[in-house]
Amino acid sequence: MLIRPELQALRSDDTPQRQAQAQLHRLVTQWRASGGGAGIEPALASYARGAALTQLPPLARLFVPGHAAALRLARDLIDRFAAALNAAPWGQVPLPAKLDEVTATIVLAATGNAALVLQATDGAALRRRPAAQTASFSPGETHDHVLAGSAQARLVELRSEAPQVARLVETRCDLAAGQVFTRDGARQALLLDVAPTLLVTLKLQRRPATGSVTREFRLEDGTLAHQAAGNARDSRFELAAALLGRMGRIDAAPLLAAMAEEQGGQSLRWQSLKECLGLDTAEGFAVLGRIAERPSDPLAAPAQALRAQLLTTYPQLAGAQPCPA
Repeated sequence: MLIRPELQALRSDDTPQRQAQAQLHRLVTQWRASGGGAGIEPALASYARGAALTQLPPLARLFVPGHAAALRLARDLIDRFAAALNAAPWGQVPLPAKLDEVTATIVLAATGNAALVLQATDGAALRRRPAAQTASFSPGETHDHVLAGSAQARLVELRSEAPQVARLVETRCDLAAGQVFTRDGARQALLLDVAPTLLVTLKLQRRPATGSVTREFRLEDGTLAHQAAGNARDSRFELAAALLGRMGRIDAAPLLAAMAEEQGGQSLRWQSLKECLGLDTAEGFAVLGRIAERPSDPLAAPAQALRAQLLTTYPQLAGAQPCPA
């Protein structure tokens, strides 16, 4: 293994690394205070609280088709970091980032349920990835400003829906630098098919604070392939509910029953109901029955179907019919 002398020296004295990291933190602070990122975070906080994009000039100008503000924002940040990392390559950019085999994402700013991110898609890696078989729909709005590159894509629209199946309509579209696309995530999904080189996009996203569900449908026939909580809070609670079930925590059944009947996210409620059934069948079945008997409850139909299935498989559950709410 080849270890560069600079890295070898850090093993005995990490002062240069700490200094480099401190410099990168200063760069982020300067960029947000007086650089290209000035005014972004306060505007993003207002956007997260529900303000319209048009009422927030620091953000709105970034998503005007062909406007140079978005490109200046990205270049300003990248130039600052590139110079610092060139001088001290052992530093780490102090911004949340994600990298997979196709896409690199940097979160420029995030507040509550809103985020401004810079994303780069590697066209060569995209070609190696199998064609998409599903499309995911998550409530919220997304604004995409293409800064560089081009791509062939499909806009998939969820036109109508029945239990466990949706009618999807695909429209071919070409992405090019300067274009801005706004999508309603609950009804529209954008799938990238081909990018000749590198596609760089600035994205602004706002998700519902609670209660949203991300659903994934098969493109071939529109059947529901998967669904999950559409926000971090509900995802954490879903994971906690699943963990209580795997631990066999029977004492948690009343809490899970209460969570199943709350007017929260459907995915979280359903997960809580399933875990409650597994821990305390009588209590879980009673909750299942109460949900099934509420016509206005969005979980009423799947609850009715599950109740019928359970009664067919386990007739002895008939003695645990729903208790009065």
